Amino acid sequence: MAAVYDVQALRAHFPSLAGGTAYFDGPGGTQTPDVVGDAVRRTLTQPLSNRGDLTPAERNADEAVVGARRAMADLLGAVPDGVVFGRSMTQLTMDVSRALAKEWGPGDEVVVTRLDHDANVRPWVIAAEARGATVKWADFDPETAELDPAAVAEQITDRTKVVAVTAASNLLGTRPDLPAIAEAAHAHGALLYADGVHHTAHVATDHTELGADLYACSPYKFLGPHCGVLVADPALLETIHPDKLAPATETVPERFELGTLPYELLAGTTAAVDLLASLGDGDDRRARLRTGFAAIEEHEDRLRERLEAGLAMLPLTVHSRAKRRTPTVLVTFADAETADVSVALAERDINAPSSNFYAWEASHRLGLGADGGLRVGLAPYSTEDEIDRLLTALGEILAT
Repeated sequence: MAAVYDVQALRAHFPSLAGGTAYFDGPGGTQTPDVVGDAVRRTLTQPLSNRGDLTPAERNADEAVVGARRAMADLLGAVPDGVVFGRSMTQLTMDVSRALAKEWGPGDEVVVTRLDHDANVRPWVIAAEARGATVKWADFDPETAELDPAAVAEQITDRTKVVAVTAASNLLGTRPDLPAIAEAAHAHGALLYADGVHHTAHVATDHTELGADLYACSPYKFLGPHCGVLVADPALLETIHPDKLAPATETVPERFELGTLPYELLAGTTAAVDLLASLGDGDDRRARLRTGFAAIEEHEDRLRERLEAGLAMLPLTVHSRAKRRTPTVLVTFADAETADVSVALAERDINAPSSNFYAWEASHRLGLGADGGLRVGLAPYSTEDEIDRLLTALGEILAT
C-alpha cells in the first residue's frame, strides 16, 4: 500500500522551487533538497580527514562512507559490502567493462541494446573491440517504444559474457522486463549489467528481484548529489580485478574506488535516501523506502496521465508509448523545432530541455537523429498546477 503523499510538504525542502520555475528536467538531474545541502556542508565543515578510527576527523570520514553504503544497500536491495561508489555511473561502467574484458577474447560476445543510454552501450563496445570480442545488438520497436525480451534473448549464446540493458529508458521511459532478460542471460552463463539511473528515481528497486548481477545508478537523479553507485553481490565483485594503485587495498568494495572518496557527497547521498524513506511507513528504512516509492509512483503516474491527456489535444507526436513506463514523455512537433520550443518554455520559467540526452542509438532508431526531442520528465515534487502551466504554454507556443 502506498503511504499518504503530501507533495507540498516535500516541496518545502527544495529552496530552488521557491523561485516559481516549473522543473520538468528531472531525468537529467533533480533539484536538491535542503537536507542534502545541509549534510554536504556539515560534513565539509566538521573535523574531516582520511578514513580511520583514531581521531574524530578520521571517524567522521569513515562514518560518511559506512552510512552511505548502508543507505544505498537499503535503497537497492543490496548489502553494504556490495556497494561501490564512483564519480558517475559512466565512470563505473567504463571501469567495470575494462576489468571484465581482461578475460575476453575473439569469439566471446557482449549484447547491448538500442534503447539504452550510451553509458551502457559504448563502454561495452569499446571493451569488446579492444579484446577482439563480438558486439551484438538487440533492437526495440520504435512504434511502441517496447524492448521485447525475446529480441534480447535471441542475441544471447553460450559465448555471451555480458548482457547490458537499461532498467528504464531515460529518453522514452520504457521499463523493459528485466527479470525475463536476466533469465535468458543466466541460462547461458552471462552476467546482466543494468543501467538503473532512470529507474531508481521512480520505482522501488531490488536489484536481485530484477535479476541484475551488477546495477548502476546516480544519486543526483533521485534528489542526491553528483556521484555514481554500483551494487552487486560481494562474491561477484571478488572475481573482478580492476586496475588500481600498488598500495591500494584489495578489499571489496574498496578495490573499485580509486583515490579518496568524496565524503561530503556520500553524506548527501544518505540524506537523500533518508528523505525518500520519510515519505513511507515501516519498521525500518528499507520498508519505508518501499512504501515511499509506492506513493511516489502513484503520484507521478497520476500526473503523467494528466500530462498525456493534455498532450493528446495538441499538434505533436508522443514517442513514449510503452505499457510500463516512467513519467517521462518524449515529444516532437511537425511544424516546430523542439529546441525552439524548449527556449520558448524557458522564457516562461518552464524547464523542459530538448536533446538526444545521450540515448544516441535510441534517438537515431526513432528517426530523430542527434537532435532528439523535447523531454518532459516528472519528479516527486511535480504538481498538477505545473502540468497545467506546461500544457497551456505549449498550446500558446504551437499556436504561434
